[in-house]
Amino acid sequence: MSGYLTGVLVVLAFNVMAAYAVYLPLAAGQLNLGIAGFMAIGAYAAAYLTNELGWSMWAAVPMGSAAAGLVGILIGIPVLRTHGIYLALATFALGQVIAAVFLNLDVVGAAAGYPVTDYAAPGVVFACAIGVVLLMALISRTRFALYLTAVKSDATVADLMGISVRGIQVAAFALGAALAGFGGAMYAHHYSFIEAQHFNVLLSVFTVLYVLFGGVQTVWGPLVGAAFFTLVPELLRASDQWRYALFALFIIIFMALRPQGLVTASLFRLFRRRSKGASA
Repeated sequence: MSGYLTGVLVVLAFNVMAAYAVYLPLAAGQLNLGIAGFMAIGAYAAAYLTNELGWSMWAAVPMGSAAAGLVGILIGIPVLRTHGIYLALATFALGQVIAAVFLNLDVVGAAAGYPVTDYAAPGVVFACAIGVVLLMALISRTRFALYLTAVKSDATVADLMGISVRGIQVAAFALGAALAGFGGAMYAHHYSFIEAQHFNVLLSVFTVLYVLFGGVQTVWGPLVGAAFFTLVPELLRASDQWRYALFALFIIIFMALRPQGLVTASLFRLFRRRSKGASA
């Protein structure tokens, strides 16, 4: 595999992990625009453990993920009292605050950035991304996924049915934060250098676009959305300066034809029926 192709696939792997971090709270009706902040927490926490405390990457990465998840719980409890656009604004501000903290924290290099000693090879990044996809596929088959759908569809009815709406929302928010922290920790150890400027609002916005474009009705939507936004611009590279214009045109056409996303529940059921018919 060429270095160029490996680099593109590594970017795809990180985009997939970030997309599922957004998908989890969005499945419960929460738009998290601060996902880059949680990625920064995971990245800096894991890098500090490897650099300063001598931890191995295999121990530091889970701890970085856990740190992001813990912050997600502590922040999610008060923040999730808001709804709709106010929740989006609150998480947007949260992401900016987290990035600003690391930008001015001298112990992790502040604005100059922070080198990371341990290195995660591309194969490790690919394995982690595949593991995240399999984990999400497993979660989609559990009762927790049904609770997420119920809370998103009608929180009042879900509450009357005995579902802890607040608990499900906080759990989805915290799990998404932990997953973002995991992706951030892997990013730090693969590229061996992190800087707070990378974890900006554009990273959060693009990640949300992956999920909305792919679709939130099935667990495969974020995977398709991340793959589209990562691979299609590379496929259009031959068109030189026109590739971004063509890419934007593709997005407009697709969203006009399928505003609910590329992968919908009905499309997924049709695909499964045809697969079963072909194997019969």
